[in-house]
Amino acid sequence: MLRALLVLFAALPVVCAGAEPRRFTAKDVFDLEWISDIDVSADGRSISYLRHGFDATSDRATSSLWLASTGSSATRPLVADFGSLAHPTWSPDGKSIAFVSDGGKARPELFTFSIETGHTQRLTDLTHAPQSLAWSPDGKQIAFLMSVPGKPALAPALPEKPEGAAWAPSARVIDRLIYRRDGEGYVEPGFVQLFVVPSEGGTPRALTDGPYEHEGRPAWLPDGKSIVIAGNRRDDWEYDATNTELYRVDVASGAITALTDRDGPDEQPVVAPDGRTIAYLGYDDDRRSHINRALYLLDLTTHASRRLSPPLPDGIARARWDADGKSLVVQYDAEGTTRIARIDLSGRLRDLVTKDVGGLDIGRPYSEAMFALGGKTLAFTAGDAYRPADVAVLEANGAVRRVTSVNEDVLAHEDLATVESRAIASPVDRAHIDAWLVKPPGFDAAKAYPLILEIHGGPHANYGPHFSAEMQLYAAAGYLVLYANPRGSTSYGEAFANLIDKSYPGNDYDDLMAVVDAIVAEGHADPRNLFVTGGSGGGILTAWIVGKTDRFRAAAAVKPVINWYSEMLTADIGNEVATRWFHGVPWEHTDEYVRRSPLSLVGNVKTPTLLMTGEVDYRTPISEAEQFYQALKMRKVDALLVRFPEASHELVGRPSQLAAKVGFILGWFDRYRVRD
Repeated sequence: MLRALLVLFAALPVVCAGAEPRRFTAKDVFDLEWISDIDVSADGRSISYLRHGFDATSDRATSSLWLASTGSSATRPLVADFGSLAHPTWSPDGKSIAFVSDGGKARPELFTFSIETGHTQRLTDLTHAPQSLAWSPDGKQIAFLMSVPGKPALAPALPEKPEGAAWAPSARVIDRLIYRRDGEGYVEPGFVQLFVVPSEGGTPRALTDGPYEHEGRPAWLPDGKSIVIAGNRRDDWEYDATNTELYRVDVASGAITALTDRDGPDEQPVVAPDGRTIAYLGYDDDRRSHINRALYLLDLTTHASRRLSPPLPDGIARARWDADGKSLVVQYDAEGTTRIARIDLSGRLRDLVTKDVGGLDIGRPYSEAMFALGGKTLAFTAGDAYRPADVAVLEANGAVRRVTSVNEDVLAHEDLATVESRAIASPVDRAHIDAWLVKPPGFDAAKAYPLILEIHGGPHANYGPHFSAEMQLYAAAGYLVLYANPRGSTSYGEAFANLIDKSYPGNDYDDLMAVVDAIVAEGHADPRNLFVTGGSGGGILTAWIVGKTDRFRAAAAVKPVINWYSEMLTADIGNEVATRWFHGVPWEHTDEYVRRSPLSLVGNVKTPTLLMTGEVDYRTPISEAEQFYQALKMRKVDALLVRFPEASHELVGRPSQLAAKVGFILGWFDRYRVRD
């Protein structure tokens, strides 16, 4: 597939100096870059970040470690051509950056880069990839998490294997409730544990053990004697995996003390500068399908916790202490955009940045962002509808300054589609529904264009005015593209998100149809040429829509759930589906599972439908798409099944896959498009 795409790209015209801007093409996807993993030195003077791009030869994302000065626009590479990089983290003295890399080899290791000498040093010789790095306050140790292999639940007695013999692969022994994870594959025996290693290199030492999982970034206490970590150390952790607590781990002895105890997740601990208070995220779990994460403070003297954050449109994604310990900086979503705010210790919140925060998702316009705090410097990923993520800083006067412009060499020469916001009132209950209309380059108001309704996944997620390669490609092909945040979307409050609690799909269908009606009424969308597509949660709704209406000329359901009964019993989130999205397991609530499955409506479908899924998708397994495809073929409805080898639920983790996904959908829609 990649070779064919490159041959196609080679035939495209070259843009010369002075030439007219051209439309965004599949080839341009390979030239996109974006920023992630921002971190700021303790003195606030320097920003480290990962700069990503795509390599057309390997068809993989690339990463390199860069440095920016907060006082200027100067940037420079630190580590490049070193394989995949992750988790760059400043040392307390600002002289080194720790990071994880495979060094161009098979196994990731822990490295440090010296700012003074430019030397890269490998610290470890590990069996599994380290993650979630945290320097000790004195800079002498680095804490990290790593999976520790365990023994299989059952091992057969076999005769000794002759030297050089080629026996069949060993059988995989499974005894866990969740035995495979999307994007990772089958879960090997073992658990994620907390380690420390000398920052000069040496032998890592495990601080936790046992049949328990630990997660998130470790948080050191200022005296360096203990670390706070999130984990689930309950005996029934498999059946209530999100019910994490905070634990203090003694570095010398490994003694573990529970700091929280409630029904619900407690996670992402960050320690106040004076070491007396821990801020963390969590909620009281009542088993609704969506609950916003709030910010809490734990007093280490009294062991009392209190909620700090006020009610917000969405849960807090991350929090960091200001250097003076008098407030915290937090990130949350509101109405399809990401905001960064400051909360003082009385709970008063003041927004700092309210627009153009994001840009981490290249494919679709999800609200994904990150920020970092060091000294008085706040740095964050800045993106908008026309650019993926760059590095930006918030100036003392409240102004935002872009530090990087990594896509100007590509996108400045493109005639990009324009993105306009819309809002409607739902016909169900007059609820406010935000939408965005992407207009093709050279849009002519006198023409009627074919329209693609593109539906986000989740379903508890949100789209917004963010860059999207897929939307740009659809629009460049001459389509209007419409996307929206129907009920169930996040960033509009818990009540709005839970309008689909235990009733999905449901009235979100009515919201989406009303948005389409509103755009058709504007007169620019050709009602004879309406098309619908979406991935994951959007794939479910696409399959649901064609079972409810024939108004769309063709549909493309990408990685959908078709049969909730089978999905619940084969997906890596099956237990969550039963406990949060339904009232219980399918054999006790069969009618509910059937009623909410698109398969129940397949007898109504007349719309030509394309099904597309990755062959190692364990979130919405490919057997879901196969069921709908087979049912449509048996009914002699036009259908096509596209299988992406080696692709997980992400589906478009490689640039050729993104280009192919859009190409298949456009080709399918073009087949059924009415032309005058």
